[in-house]
Amino acid sequence: MIERFEYDNRPVRAYLWATIAWGAIGMLVGLWAALELVLPQLNLGEWFTFGRLRPLHTNSVIFAFVGNGIFAGVYYSLPRLLKTPMWSRVLSWTQFWSWQAIIVSAAITLPLGITASKEYAELEWPIDIAITISWILFGINMFGTIYKRREKHLYVAIWFYIATWVTVAMLHIVNSYEIPVSLWKSYSGYAGVQDALVQWWYGHNAVAFFLTTPYLGLMYYFVPKAANRPVYSYKLSIIHFWALIFIYIWAGPHHLLYSSLPEWAQSLGTVFSIMLIAPSWGGMLNGLLTLRGVWDRVREDVVLKFFVVALTAYGMATLEGPLLSIKVFNAMSHFTDWTIAHVHVGALGWNGFLTFGMIYYLVPRMFRTSIWSKKLANAHFWIGTLGIVFYTVPLYFAGFTQSLMWKQFTPDGYLVYKNFLDTVLQIQYAYWLRVLGGTLYITGLFFMVYNVHRTVRQGNFLALEPAEAPAAEKSTGKESTGGYWHRWIERRPMQMLLFSLVAVAIGGLVEMVPTFLIQSNVPTISSVKPYTPLELQGRDIYVSEGCYNCHSQMIRPFRSETERYGEYSKAGEFVYDHPFQWGSKRTGPDLARVGGKYQDSWHFYHMLDPGKFVKGSIMPAYPHMFEKDIDLKSTPRKIEVMRQLGVPYDEAFIATANDSLLAQAGRIAENLAKGGIEVDKEKEIIAVIAYLQRLGTDIKVKPAMPSTGN
Repeated sequence: MIERFEYDNRPVRAYLWATIAWGAIGMLVGLWAALELVLPQLNLGEWFTFGRLRPLHTNSVIFAFVGNGIFAGVYYSLPRLLKTPMWSRVLSWTQFWSWQAIIVSAAITLPLGITASKEYAELEWPIDIAITISWILFGINMFGTIYKRREKHLYVAIWFYIATWVTVAMLHIVNSYEIPVSLWKSYSGYAGVQDALVQWWYGHNAVAFFLTTPYLGLMYYFVPKAANRPVYSYKLSIIHFWALIFIYIWAGPHHLLYSSLPEWAQSLGTVFSIMLIAPSWGGMLNGLLTLRGVWDRVREDVVLKFFVVALTAYGMATLEGPLLSIKVFNAMSHFTDWTIAHVHVGALGWNGFLTFGMIYYLVPRMFRTSIWSKKLANAHFWIGTLGIVFYTVPLYFAGFTQSLMWKQFTPDGYLVYKNFLDTVLQIQYAYWLRVLGGTLYITGLFFMVYNVHRTVRQGNFLALEPAEAPAAEKSTGKESTGGYWHRWIERRPMQMLLFSLVAVAIGGLVEMVPTFLIQSNVPTISSVKPYTPLELQGRDIYVSEGCYNCHSQMIRPFRSETERYGEYSKAGEFVYDHPFQWGSKRTGPDLARVGGKYQDSWHFYHMLDPGKFVKGSIMPAYPHMFEKDIDLKSTPRKIEVMRQLGVPYDEAFIATANDSLLAQAGRIAENLAKGGIEVDKEKEIIAVIAYLQRLGTDIKVKPAMPSTGN
């Protein structure tokens, strides 16, 4: 019996508009942040400093632009693959508005300095809870749709949707373990080395399972649809899927090579990262070879052009990622702009271009018309492609330059470039070219906005699209799946969910359980003591300003680093760091051993106006620290939470914490007064100075040359 029903295009349209709007906003924020690295005067007050805008940019592009793109593609493709409407229109809209509310919350809190400081997971605990609820709503709606399907077979795109849902849920819940201090402040439940491992298990796999696997699902749907051809290889799809989700989850430690992470964990990350080339390229080739026989159409069809470049960028990024996990390459690339270039090949090429192609495919179909201007769409393609080239290529050269300059010694054994600022000034040309590339890319985006606007005006939106399909047969539980063995899994969504969960959980368990349970993996150092209340407040200010975006606190065991910064970092130094602050990019020098290198007055003037104090510095000024008071009311609660996390403060110390804080602050204020600097001891700058002067002073290290400027 044939049944008639309707596909609801209204949520798809809403997600498409949100994708376009948030993409424009997120990319403009990124462009402004890029300009701040060449025109530091554009750091317009505390809400608009680079340290606060950079996480706003990454979150808006990842979770707003790409996130809404995922939902648009899933809400369009899933019903059509299953020949049934989405299970619940109420859930569809509830999930849409909850996701937009989360994005707005991020857009408000991050510029205010409300951050957990964990890359790609900066949002504070109330928003983390909201994300969990919204993701559960999405899962309920997706699995409800799967269960009422009229098509027994689950197509490969749906495998990726299922794996994405279960893995993102696991990553988010584990990484978001934190104890609230107040409504908008929490401390990570993990510390130091363990926190770093969990964070980059999450951070790498946020790229894997939010920026990659759902987009592979969209690729498997939209590329064959646009080409009007079946996917190249069903068997390759199976190998691609299971190998990718199993291997990907192990690769997180390659972000922590040459760090204080145990060597065995680093080696596991490297091995599985190299293995990752095979399934990644299997997926790329499966997509590209789907276009065999229609290459003439690619020259004419702008949708296929975007898809081809997207798949090519995916292949480039997934080859380079494993190469950068090899220690010889990582020793050169880590902390440099090489990594920034690598990330943006994937973000701009893979995610951006696949999204643009999907938009150009969907809008004419839902509005029952053709694209308003093919010439403008082609102009978007070419200017966007040029934008990627001008963005990434200069940053590769910048990364090579940084690495070589950091490591260069004279014949007598001295560092050639003693001042870190020398490397920053040397690559300013690359930062200007990045601005040019970003401007071109965003210009192409606005071409698309206008083209879509005109297409919508000339079309007629089909809100409820009629469809029909044979009624689903009732299951007896005895049906033969027939054909290939994998059909048994494909027709059972709960088995697909369970097997996917097992595949992605194994790697995390193998890497994390020994790190948490075996004491020798994180040896303690008796001389390392908890932060004083003033230092803890200063650290929280450091976190809120996003200083980790430009400064690392991890000295690697290279002579070039120990000569510049001091003794390499030890795992036991970070046991009281909730969260860790190792960083992933050096736009300024490492701060792991900055304590005691400079006088208090140096830090005072440097934070007040770095451009005047260190000629050529691109660091923002922080005048608000000299005006705002330390939040003394929060001190007892912060000490109490730290005690809950195992930091050895005495219980009685909670009541006297502010007395200790004010006494230490008074000593710093008195020291500044000796140099003619009058400042209230309760100002935030005093706390920041206390924190910076503490860094690296708990253990005896050989002296390193001062490295000024950033």
